[in-house]
Amino acid sequence: MSVTVRVPAKVNVQLAVGAARPDGFHDLANVFLAVGLYDEVTATPSPGGPRVTCDGPDAAQVPLDGTNLAVRAVEALAARHGLTPDVHLHIAKDIPVAGGMAGGSADGAAALLACDALWGTRASREELLEICAELGSDVPFSLVGGAALGTGRGEKLTPLEVGGTFHWVFAMATRGLSTPAVFREFDRLAEGLDIPEPVASEALLDALAKGDPDALAATVSNDLQPAALSLFPELADTLAAGRAAGALTALVSGSGPTTAFLVRDPAGAQKVAEALTSAPACRTVRTAVGPVPGATAL
Repeated sequence: MSVTVRVPAKVNVQLAVGAARPDGFHDLANVFLAVGLYDEVTATPSPGGPRVTCDGPDAAQVPLDGTNLAVRAVEALAARHGLTPDVHLHIAKDIPVAGGMAGGSADGAAALLACDALWGTRASREELLEICAELGSDVPFSLVGGAALGTGRGEKLTPLEVGGTFHWVFAMATRGLSTPAVFREFDRLAEGLDIPEPVASEALLDALAKGDPDALAATVSNDLQPAALSLFPELADTLAAGRAAGALTALVSGSGPTTAFLVRDPAGAQKVAEALTSAPACRTVRTAVGPVPGATAL
C-alpha cells in the first residue's frame, strides 16, 4: 500500500514584516495564495525508515536526510502516536527549490497527510496543523491552501475569501536565496529604522474578495523584496522585463529569488512568459493560476 498527496506552491501577495523578536523570528502579516505548481509525495511502508528519494527539476538540491521537512513531519507524527516511522517518502518535485514558493514546506505538509492516511493515525485537523506549525512558518498554509492571512510568524491562519481566479507567471532564477540570509539582510537594512507593526492591507483583502486583478496589482507588497534585491541585484532586471511585457504588477515571491507577475488572462500570461525567457537572471518560466486547494490525497 502507498499513499500519494499532491501539494501546491504559494505566492505571497502581501508580506509585511515586523522588527526582529527576541527569539529571532519576525511578526508577519502574510497573505498567502496557493497556486497550481505542485509537488507529489508518495509514502510507502519501508523498514528502517524514514528515507527520502526525489526526482524532477532541482531534485539534486533537495536534502535527503533528517533536515528535510518531510522527514521531520513524519517523525513528529510517529512520535505522537507511538509509532516507528518506517516509511519511504518519494518526492516528485515540481515546485522550485529555494525559490520563495514554500516547496520544502509543501513537502512537509504532504508527507504528514500521506503518513496519517498510511498509518491510520486519524489525527484531527487541529493536530495536523499543530505539527505543521512546529515544523515551520509556511507549513500550515501548505496543508490548508486556498488563500489565508498568516500572522504571528506566519503560522496562525485566517482563511480569506477570494472572488475569482488570478493568473500568474513565475520566473525561476539562475540561483537560489536562503530565507535566513534574506531575513538577516532585512534586519541589516532596517537597522536604526522604526519598523511598524505588520498589518494586512484592507484594500488588498478587498481586491482578493472581489477577484479584481487590477485592484490586487495596485496593492501587492513584499517587505523582503529590498533585501532579496540587495543580495541578488539582477532580479530587478527580471521584474522590469515582466512589467515591460504587460504584467499588471511584479514582485519577488516571499524571500525569493522567484519573481511573480500578475496578469489579466492566459493570453497576457503567454506574452509575459515569452518575454521573460530572455531575462538574464531567469532560468525557466512557469504559468499558474490561484487559488487552488492545499495538500490533497490522490
